[in-house]
Amino acid sequence: MLSKEKTKLIMEKALKYKDTPAPFGEDINLEEYVIKEGGKSINSFSELDEEYIKKLETVGIDSNEENTQGTYLQVDNKAVYSKISSKIEMMPISEALEKYDLDEYIWNIVDIKDKYTARVALELTEGFFIRVPKGVKETIPLQTCLLIGEESSSQNVHNIIIVEEDAELNVITGCTTSPHVKSGLHIGVSEFYVGKNGKLTYTMIHDWGKNVHVRPRTAIKLEENAQYISNYVIVSEVKSVQSYPTAFCDGDNSSATFQTISYGKGDSVMDMGSRVVLNGKGSKCEMVSRNIVVDNAKNIARGHLIGNAEDIKGHLECRGLILSDNALLHAIPELEATKANLDLSHEAAVGKIAEDQLMYLMSRGLTEDEATSLIIKGFLSVDITGLPPKLAKTVSKIMEMTLDAL
Repeated sequence: MLSKEKTKLIMEKALKYKDTPAPFGEDINLEEYVIKEGGKSINSFSELDEEYIKKLETVGIDSNEENTQGTYLQVDNKAVYSKISSKIEMMPISEALEKYDLDEYIWNIVDIKDKYTARVALELTEGFFIRVPKGVKETIPLQTCLLIGEESSSQNVHNIIIVEEDAELNVITGCTTSPHVKSGLHIGVSEFYVGKNGKLTYTMIHDWGKNVHVRPRTAIKLEENAQYISNYVIVSEVKSVQSYPTAFCDGDNSSATFQTISYGKGDSVMDMGSRVVLNGKGSKCEMVSRNIVVDNAKNIARGHLIGNAEDIKGHLECRGLILSDNALLHAIPELEATKANLDLSHEAAVGKIAEDQLMYLMSRGLTEDEATSLIIKGFLSVDITGLPPKLAKTVSKIMEMTLDAL
């Protein structure tokens, strides 16, 4: 539960910002999207139609639950399924609020400062709560799925993950829509806490509809020697995405890694990036993004490194391919330093497919379309670093499957 003081503060901020547009991304008329509770609860994936299972599999959700530590499925604003088979604790955030005092975790590192965060604070909201006890290390992934189930639904989500000292957690999150849904709004607030010597790997595969707006609001707090690795993949058409997660490397020798793959097509508008604030001595970060735009798509790729301590190291790498004269790709790397003894760097490049590469592949018997597809897949492929071998194989398989659908 939340204290009366915390609840009052949340309500005051939410009412203050309920009509405030976000500083980045397209503005959305929230009144066009209805807040619905969601579908009926299920006892196992076997109760889902084959059409739904195939849809979930496209975003990395394994219907064979023996391959995972647990599964959380939310449809619109209702947790319809939650099962865990390890020492990890997982439940809907509504249950966690009844069971625990969450004042220090709810709206602590994500602030209410626009109409989207205000809607999550004010309206019907669900999400997952995951806690990994001290010393528990799980390399087999836990999977979560956030699904928009009805047309023009507003899905409001608040997630909390707590990885305690010397613990480890790997999460695969798939976000998508029901097969018949074409439009909707997803607002996802996520606050992740990684304790001393802890490690959290968070892999997101998104497959939204062509008329779906997506507004994630994510922050991560890292203590001493803690690690956070984020892998984000979106290669399907979407109406708009505006995402700018922030990692606070507060502990000495903490580290954050963001790896992003995006393929904008149709009329998609993607304003995405990440920010890392290096506050701990010896902390470090790496941001790598691969972005492609075609048709009339627009992609703004942001990256911001802030160095507030000595002996820190950070690197930002952004590469993009523009495949249409009607598309737009805008890279915005930022470096900000407040100390003398640090090392921050960035590199950004935007271009087209190299003609010599295309001609070489065609000379080996590929058609122009086949050669172009192969070059695109190679460009979007990045090495997934820092994962246990078994998990790395699982994540690579999911990403290969996603790219094969291009």
